[in-house]
Amino acid sequence: MCGSESGSRRGTAERFLDFKDDVKEALEGNRPVVALESTIIAHGMPYPENLEVAREIENIIRGYGVVPATIAIMRGKIKIGLSEEELELLATYEKVVKASRRDLSTVLVKKFTAATTVAATMVSAHLAGIHVFVTGGIGGVHRGAEKTFDISADLQELAKTPVAVVCAGAKSILDLSSTLEYLETMGVPIIGYRTDEFPAFYCRESGLKLDYTVEDEIEAARIIKTEGNLGLKSGIVIANPIPEEYALSRTYVNRIVDKAILEATKKGIKGKKLTPYLLNRINELSEGKCLRANIELVKNNARVGAKIATAIKM
Repeated sequence: MCGSESGSRRGTAERFLDFKDDVKEALEGNRPVVALESTIIAHGMPYPENLEVAREIENIIRGYGVVPATIAIMRGKIKIGLSEEELELLATYEKVVKASRRDLSTVLVKKFTAATTVAATMVSAHLAGIHVFVTGGIGGVHRGAEKTFDISADLQELAKTPVAVVCAGAKSILDLSSTLEYLETMGVPIIGYRTDEFPAFYCRESGLKLDYTVEDEIEAARIIKTEGNLGLKSGIVIANPIPEEYALSRTYVNRIVDKAILEATKKGIKGKKLTPYLLNRINELSEGKCLRANIELVKNNARVGAKIATAIKM
């Protein structure tokens, strides 16, 4: 994952990348950088919490001596690191497009303002030479996918793009068992960070055991570097559970998620609109408890991601 690159793909894409000065300096100086997605700002949380969280996550990462690089698409460029004004635009502009891998070329040509999903952020981070990416939870196999074929592009991206993704497992709205099976089939390593159970976003437990766990960032960094040295091209999931004091019970979350999914089905909501709708409705039904849990798990992932990015450079 951290081995040498042929350079051809990155060289061709270089004209589409716009690096924030501190990110560029850090990468050129071989100092640690952590990528951050922007969908969580534009589509994952309400205003003003979205902007406050975006700022706080970046500050947490800086507190470890690591440079944050929030990624988005603006004015025909993939922005690798955002200014304060650009963060505010994402948090408040109502016409921000949600961009996954399939949308990148079109969004760039049309010069739309777009927030990047996990998949698109992985692509962009890899092109920029960033090896660690922090998010809340990855996408996955949606419930009922045997009928709808609704499977997040995040899973395919993890199978082919060598970026380590620090997350609190997969979002609770998903079929977690099927998501793990899919990742196993695609050869994606899933490493529990101080846990032997796959975390379920708002919940620490899912009932699904993991084969491998690490106790610190040093061992996680060694696995990431070894993956690269072997020439393996998949990403790695670093599954980091929400801190215990902020975790919600599985029974409580499942009841709320089931209700939100039923409502979405009755309204015919699907595709790109489904996840933002469900997250917003789950927050409403939980009277803000799920939003608070979401905020805290992302902050926790930022701490772990910053430490891993630093260990990779040691």
